Amino acid sequence: MTFLNFFKYSLFLTLFYTLFGIYTPALAKSDAEKQKIEAFFKDLEMFTAVFSNIKQLYVDDVDNKKLFNHAIKGMVSGLDPHSGYLEPKEQKNLLESASGKFGGLGIVIGMKDEAIQVISPIDDTPAYRAGIQAGDLIVKIGDKPVRGMALEDGVELMRGKAGTDIQITIVRKNKKPFIVNITREIITIISVKGYLLEKNIGYIRISSFQNPTAKLLKQTFNDLVEENNAQLSSLILDLRNNPGGVLNGAVDVSNLFLDKKGLVVYTKGRIPSSNLKFKTKSNDIMQGLPIVVLINEGSASASEIVAGALQDHKRAIIMGSTSFGKGSVQTILELQKGYGLKLTTARYYTPNGRSIQAKGIVPDIELKNISLENEAEKSVIETKEKDLDGHLEIEDPSKLSSKEILSAQEKNKTKQNKTTIEKLKKDYFVHEATNLLKALTVLNSQ
Repeated sequence: MTFLNFFKYSLFLTLFYTLFGIYTPALAKSDAEKQKIEAFFKDLEMFTAVFSNIKQLYVDDVDNKKLFNHAIKGMVSGLDPHSGYLEPKEQKNLLESASGKFGGLGIVIGMKDEAIQVISPIDDTPAYRAGIQAGDLIVKIGDKPVRGMALEDGVELMRGKAGTDIQITIVRKNKKPFIVNITREIITIISVKGYLLEKNIGYIRISSFQNPTAKLLKQTFNDLVEENNAQLSSLILDLRNNPGGVLNGAVDVSNLFLDKKGLVVYTKGRIPSSNLKFKTKSNDIMQGLPIVVLINEGSASASEIVAGALQDHKRAIIMGSTSFGKGSVQTILELQKGYGLKLTTARYYTPNGRSIQAKGIVPDIELKNISLENEAEKSVIETKEKDLDGHLEIEDPSKLSSKEILSAQEKNKTKQNKTTIEKLKKDYFVHEATNLLKALTVLNSQ
């Protein structure tokens, strides 16, 4: 028996017993089960034939481990845009992202048409300040073209020591490609900000969902009530370009505006442990008064859970454009020798049973992305979950405590508030939401 034939035979038996144990065609209970097993053997034979031909005929000698890693990566990444096989270096980068101890740009990205696509810039990060927009295509990083580059390699190039510069070439709809110079920073995000737009009308912006987000929102809301010298009559909750984050943060935020018994969100998967229900709590800080939630194509995952919950419970009016449509749950599994597996294990559903996946949340009132200022319209290329070729990478914020985040907010609050409020009043989405809330307040008072 030649080496290749012996290898094929050994691999065949190893995979068979790994997948099926002592289960053999002879023990199959039905013709359907026998057909499945026979189909499995044919597929396995094709795999071993390809492996053998590569080992025998490829121009260079390829290490078995490298071939197996490629095979596993292809098997996992072919499932959906968010599942992935993580090599030790990638697993390490994921952990660094979670701790925030790295230099980055502050963008959520995915793959589209062999380019890296910006799903959303994150508030108060280098990418956000440089004017990077949702829908921008990154076609070059430094002097290296992105075409044919793996998403992980693009992420690696954009990361680097805080304070160092990087050039990225952007393609934006109706514009010629242009270069943006960005200085990397340690990504630390203040996830909740609030402003009193007018007397009795509050505005709260959530840029991402973290564990303390609900606590920060409640504190921010209380500050607005104190500034207003009375309970707010209405509230704008801005979730535009919010890429998501921690599930519990989304559930807790939803519960701050719900009073009815029911569900915030539930998940369904193939195994019982993936089927979870997150119930509402009676804790409406707005006491039933009008709320408008703003969303757009950059609102994803946890922000879609909040918008969907408030919409299904008829607690808020959703305004803007259809959200991104990421309604899947990923589980990180640790494998041996530092490897990891990020696997989609369930889907999210709104309280009324609507799947968010690849559909998004459709607003009650749709708004176009126009400007109230006399300047050229900024184009946005709409991208949805269903358009992605590769999985998303998010540069997560560092784990600051809620007290530290509020302290950081307070330092810059007085200086920035006036400018920010004037800018918000020129924001078309906020302008329309304010007018709607004024009308609702009048109706409620009659």
